[in-house]
Amino acid sequence: MSTQKNWTVKEARALFDMPFLDLIFQAQQVHRQYFDPSQIQVSTLLSIKTGACPEDCKYCAQSARYKTGLEKERLMEVQQVIESAKKAKAAGSTRFCMGAAWRNPHERDMPYLEQMVKEVKALGMETCMTLGKLDDSQASRLADAGLDFYNHNLDTSPEFYGSIITTRTFQDRLDTLDKVRNAGIKVCSGGILGLGEEVKDRAAMLVQLANLPQPPESVPINMLAKIKGTPMANNDDVDPFDFIRTIAVARIMMPRSYVRLSAGREQMSEQTQAFCFMAGANSIFYGCKLLTTTNPTEDKDHQLFRKLGLNPEKLAVSVGDNQQEEMLMQAVANKDTEQFYNAAL
Repeated sequence: MSTQKNWTVKEARALFDMPFLDLIFQAQQVHRQYFDPSQIQVSTLLSIKTGACPEDCKYCAQSARYKTGLEKERLMEVQQVIESAKKAKAAGSTRFCMGAAWRNPHERDMPYLEQMVKEVKALGMETCMTLGKLDDSQASRLADAGLDFYNHNLDTSPEFYGSIITTRTFQDRLDTLDKVRNAGIKVCSGGILGLGEEVKDRAAMLVQLANLPQPPESVPINMLAKIKGTPMANNDDVDPFDFIRTIAVARIMMPRSYVRLSAGREQMSEQTQAFCFMAGANSIFYGCKLLTTTNPTEDKDHQLFRKLGLNPEKLAVSVGDNQQEEMLMQAVANKDTEQFYNAAL
């Protein structure tokens, strides 16, 4: 029998309204019950097809509807993707996510996507993709290729969603998550703060995620990266304490999920990030670039990890096979290149 709690928006709002330190304390207790608080899961996201997306998401630099100066790029060659994955692995990432600026994948692209998954898996990494809407056949094919995770964010509450996007419905997003789950792929889904939403919208978004038939295994919480040329370029900043509260509420409502500190980290102080980890964040996107904006460098992240006594989760290794573990430990002390694109689309 499932023991999953069915949350209400009222209950989620009550968590948001708790005194800050009480909320952090409760979230940390929940976190320690299900995870090692000293471990951080590290993911890298590469943009395998950039720009010219037909959707009208008001926050996104990749929409063809806004003049952001982003150059359209075609789908990367498979070998180029694999070389990037190798570098990500050497830098300490255990999961490699491949993102494409599409409404949905085209049939002509599926063989290339399947090959990317297979070859990244062969490196010993977990695989994730974010490609827009999927149909049942596409989800099944990606699952057969070995895809571990599929990212498709809800972005915000059902009530506020129409103010942000009109070319894809909230139900479309839920339907894609259902198709992914039914195909046997793990779900990565979260949202964005700073879109102009209210606390009630943040609460409602987390309720939607927590009340899925099975909550997402990974929940990225993004702070809006304000891109010149998009309708949200001049949005108000998110108060760091409000962001930390959202991390804490996500941890309490989805205790078994990885809560990922995602877009916006470059704008966060080390103290804010530390509070996020204390509040239950235990995963990050890693690398120097977040699509068209910057992300903390690997070296900067490792310095913060050392200050906080945090360790990147190790790659799975077979008994007697120390090569992958040695590569990860070496990466903790070294910088890498700046070619990675890090974001949750």
